[in-house]
Amino acid sequence: MSMNDPLGDMLTRIRNAQMRGKSTVRSPASKIRGWVLEVLEKEGYIRGFEKVEGARGLPELEISLKYYDGIPVIRELKRVSTPGRRVYSGVKDIPSVRQGLGIAIVSTPKGVMSDAQARTENVGGEILCRVF
Repeated sequence: MSMNDPLGDMLTRIRNAQMRGKSTVRSPASKIRGWVLEVLEKEGYIRGFEKVEGARGLPELEISLKYYDGIPVIRELKRVSTPGRRVYSGVKDIPSVRQGLGIAIVSTPKGVMSDAQARTENVGGEILCRVF
């Protein structure tokens, strides 16, 4: 079975694991998933992640989720740009998530970064997801 939206699958796995109160969750490894997880870790939404060998020897990413007083740090995790509907934004039009309390993860020519970093670097791109 092929997967149409690998990034959306990873975000759903994170949401589902947090609803169940899991401390870690695994997702198949890919470059784009790793880049998004790096941004989430840098911004403090997850504890960290590491590449491990999963079933049948395929690489997986083990994501350590973060909680504060038993409540997940990530309250909202939503895919914006999908394979069927790509959403691009110039540097001046990058959306602010919850009036700056959340972040938008943007794929730019300079790499995957948060919306604040994209504004600092003065570069726009594809809005991958919103995190609050």
